[in-house]
Amino acid sequence: MTLTGEVLRLRPRAEKANELLTEEATKNALVMPVIRAWGYDVFDPEVVVPEFTSDVGIKKGEKVDYAIKLNGKIEMLIECKPARTDLSKEHASQLYRYFSVTGSRFGILTNGVEWRFFTDLDASNKMDAKPFFIFSLIDHNESDVGELEKFSASRFSVAGILGAASDLKLRSLIIDEVRREMASPSDELVRLIGRRVHEGNLTAETRIRLSSLLVASFQEVTRDQANQRLKSAIDRAAPTEVLAVASQLSLGETPDKPSPTEDELEAFRIIRAIGRQVVVPSRITVRDAASYCAILFDDNNRRPIMRLYLHGSKKRIGIFSTKAEIRHDINDVSDIYVHAEAILVTIRAYVSPSNQPI
Repeated sequence: MTLTGEVLRLRPRAEKANELLTEEATKNALVMPVIRAWGYDVFDPEVVVPEFTSDVGIKKGEKVDYAIKLNGKIEMLIECKPARTDLSKEHASQLYRYFSVTGSRFGILTNGVEWRFFTDLDASNKMDAKPFFIFSLIDHNESDVGELEKFSASRFSVAGILGAASDLKLRSLIIDEVRREMASPSDELVRLIGRRVHEGNLTAETRIRLSSLLVASFQEVTRDQANQRLKSAIDRAAPTEVLAVASQLSLGETPDKPSPTEDELEAFRIIRAIGRQVVVPSRITVRDAASYCAILFDDNNRRPIMRLYLHGSKKRIGIFSTKAEIRHDINDVSDIYVHAEAILVTIRAYVSPSNQPI
């Protein structure tokens, strides 16, 4: 299975990580599957060394959970914590001590769900205090998976990862600063914007008013950008309005139907994320109907992938197979990930016309 596919498969398990009560359970359920998806043989001690031990100064017999070797050289150290651990409160002390004596350039601290990647950007051969990249099995996007894939056996390159690490770290720091400014604008930002938009002196009272207006403006811009992204996604997924209305009429559907709901759009994005393992995401499209939301292949109503029944208190999805639509009850749209393999079977059948689902 590809790394993308494994990340999708592990997400429902990661969402129930609180049920993993021990560190060993976390390793077996979440950590080892990711290492294996990277292409490392978890059962080969020459590649993945469990309970790696190296005496560090006065610390004797201290262990790091895993050391990963490529061409006989230790390239990564992985320290694991139980799934319930808040990594923001962990100091990765063992990784820090081992980093300088093993020659490894990358240290990873993980609780199975969250993965924090460290290197030595600030001082050579000394692990940075802050990670340059953080990946979550639950909350991530496509570019995050792309960064995670750089650590796989087939793509691993110290120079390549280090080249991107500095930008990733700076981007993370910038995002943190932007978020802080959006939530509570600093006096420097208020004065900067104020000088551009306000005529006259920036009195204390004026700065307070500008600060409040800045927060409201940030929120409005964020909403507008989010709405524009959703509109663009729908526009790319659907044909022109005339063709859409014509296809609806051919199916006996009303042309003035409502647009997809937030739940339907979230489900659509999940299905596209699953389908991207075998096709370009743009070939998976959405078309709303009166009683359900249709997910189609190539925007063709004769090539249905799924139907979403998300209105009302009881949610249900229908996946098309070789015989008919098979329906499944779900509690939340994220439960769609549980049916990823069935969805991929249907999509693959459309990619290979000799084996159509219907």
